[in-house]
Amino acid sequence: MLDNDSTRSAEQWERYEVRIYENVERILRILDETGTRATFFVIGWIARKYPDLVRRIADKYQIGSHTMNHQLVWQQNRADFREDVAASVHLLEDITGKKVECFRAPGFSIRETEAWAFETLAELGIRYDCSVFPARHAHGGMASYPCAAPGIIRYGNVEIREFPVSFKRICGWHIIFQGGGYFRLCPYWLIHKWVKESESYMLSYIHPRDLDAGQPVIPGLPRLRKFKSYVGLKGAETKLRRFLTDFRFMDIAAANAAIDWNSVLVIEFNKNHSTGNSSIHGCCSNK
Repeated sequence: MLDNDSTRSAEQWERYEVRIYENVERILRILDETGTRATFFVIGWIARKYPDLVRRIADKYQIGSHTMNHQLVWQQNRADFREDVAASVHLLEDITGKKVECFRAPGFSIRETEAWAFETLAELGIRYDCSVFPARHAHGGMASYPCAAPGIIRYGNVEIREFPVSFKRICGWHIIFQGGGYFRLCPYWLIHKWVKESESYMLSYIHPRDLDAGQPVIPGLPRLRKFKSYVGLKGAETKLRRFLTDFRFMDIAAANAAIDWNSVLVIEFNKNHSTGNSSIHGCCSNK
């Protein structure tokens, strides 16, 4: 939990019960039973402690970096960010023997003012990014990214292919109804309806803890954070199975191959402008 003082750092994570094995096994079982392909964005701290689990995932699924220590991008300077991501990429490649080409920032925390992160990612061999929330977000967000559709981000001389997270706009709120806490909160009939209303692109995600109904409650959480963290856990596994049965998903590598990248929008950031000003080219569609 990035916004909770008792779970912010890797040192604090050591205090809690290890539940990663059973939670990841649950996800692997669900994916296998529903015939679903997925990309796993792995925190380097987890990979270092449980390399056997990462190898098990990598035997069948694509692995991406979720940083080494799960810190928000805008809370780091460029050098610290590079060191953190580089450590995770090198570790994951050493463990799996496979090239790491995709990345997702914790909390969708790359904002316009941190557009330099895309250059850093490209220098580290990242080709595909899933860090953009195309609106304002509690942990960051990039409101200048015009819609929830794949695009190309240019920063200086580098390009990153971007897969932004999908959302539904309701009364001024941007709800990621198909991922995380909102997926647990929303009734399935509403999730199904909103997916049907979406365009052909839909990026969804789930955390292992989102399916763990038996996890202990962290003491001292504010009421809202406690609600967001634990609501809907009991029914989440059944809901996810139904979701993956009703709709077909692919991993990031397959999605990249399926998209005509010559027809997507292009967002170009001014490398020399400290505020991260950008220009947008092309249409907001992946059709």
